Amino acid sequence: MLFDTHVHLIYPDKLGYPWLSEVPALNKPYQYEEYEITANRLGIDACFHMEVDVREEDIKNETTMLESLSDRPGSKIKGIISACRPEQKNFNNFLSWAAEKTLIKGFRRVLHVVSNDVSQSSLFRENIKRLSDTNFTFDLCARADQLPIVEELIDACPNVKFILDHCGVPDIKNDIFSSWAAVMKSISKRPNVTAKISGVIAYGDTESWKLTDIKPYFDHTVDVFGIDRIVWGSDSPVCQLGGGLPTWVGLTHTLTAEWSKTERRSFYRENAYKLWNMRDK
Repeated sequence: MLFDTHVHLIYPDKLGYPWLSEVPALNKPYQYEEYEITANRLGIDACFHMEVDVREEDIKNETTMLESLSDRPGSKIKGIISACRPEQKNFNNFLSWAAEKTLIKGFRRVLHVVSNDVSQSSLFRENIKRLSDTNFTFDLCARADQLPIVEELIDACPNVKFILDHCGVPDIKNDIFSSWAAVMKSISKRPNVTAKISGVIAYGDTESWKLTDIKPYFDHTVDVFGIDRIVWGSDSPVCQLGGGLPTWVGLTHTLTAEWSKTERRSFYRENAYKLWNMRDK
């Protein structure tokens, strides 16, 4: 069974998603019921919701909506990664609010939608440091060319538990491997970073990628971080850009077919439960 650490739900009738107008293929509802049907067929028995970069005034509303979905009998939603604005002076007040929300397990500020200097500011870094030695994690979502800046943020906050989304968003379509691989190896030396292997099929040629296109990036991430510091995620519905959730799950099983049962179990679910200090079923 799989623990999906990265699923997005889209409710345009309840929340605002400014960026979706620029991605027509994703600019439509993707509700919990649709995800649950597919997840049940694929052996996904639990998940975390990942914030969907809603408009700023809807950040707390997104949490409220997800609390309602999580309260449903048999809901797969076991936690959420909330959006946040560490570049703002009132971040500490936001953290106080979040600390009372048991469903919130961590935070994310998408870095590729803001200028590079945002995460380099002293205010941003000091606010991220507030997560040090807590149960909260911080997801790093940035393009491969921004990974050196990500590395600077990690070094500025050595006691924060970071999660690097989507294998560092490699440019698989254009086969930009060497520079990405080098910085991934460097980042992996930081013991407070976990790599999330999630939905990377969206970064290949969406019309014609092959298993052999994805495998080097998958394998390198595993090699440098090790089995104990990787978690699995779907990045659904974004993974639909590269074939969809069933395709990504199938590829995951294929790429791990020669792993031991213990290694697969660690990657598929146990590492996530340990990382967020949760009890597995």
